[in-house]
Amino acid sequence: MNPKSFVSRLADVALPSVFNPYNDRCSVHDRADAPARRRKNLELFIEAALDNRVRTIWIARDLGYRGGRRTGVALTDDVHLEDAGRLLGGITLQRATRGPAVAERTAAVVWKVLGELEQPVFLWNVFPFHPHEPKDPFSNRCHTREERLFALPFLQMLIEMLRPEQLVAIGRDAQLALKDLDRPVALIRHPSYGGQSEFMSGLYSLYGVSGRPRTHKSTPL
Repeated sequence: MNPKSFVSRLADVALPSVFNPYNDRCSVHDRADAPARRRKNLELFIEAALDNRVRTIWIARDLGYRGGRRTGVALTDDVHLEDAGRLLGGITLQRATRGPAVAERTAAVVWKVLGELEQPVFLWNVFPFHPHEPKDPFSNRCHTREERLFALPFLQMLIEMLRPEQLVAIGRDAQLALKDLDRPVALIRHPSYGGQSEFMSGLYSLYGVSGRPRTHKSTPL
């Protein structure tokens, strides 16, 4: 499996009440070539992770409608696309949406921590698409058990490609889903619903950082 064929397989998926950012186009927010841009973003992100020998994957639950649904990169909104490119050595990721850049609260906290840790990681979701309520495409819902099992082979293929030394589950829902892998997973509190402080302190502890680390703005990620 290589990044291009992996992304092509993702693009082939069609499920009810699920937006596939690598194939579907939002008539409200997307550019005309949005799916192609998101496919290229993810392909470049995976290639850069391989080139940089990234050994850690942070895994959350699903793509959100303000984040990965728009960018094609997990835990990343429009505002942090450039940060995602710098994280893995300076790749160029393109916006797939029109209008002002939209921010996502979870993405903001995740990228705040990544900017302070100064260590490259790969970002992913248990369910790498955007599940939404029926007839409400701009809503978020948790994926179902059936959807999780359907998406599990994608996670397994990704792990086989990247061969990470560590998996980090962002939130208990992600941790429970990752039990299907039968391998050690570090659990970090999800930053939503008042969990921001625990999320940040959990990652600082995991990476051996005491308290709030100092940000070195002159050093690219």
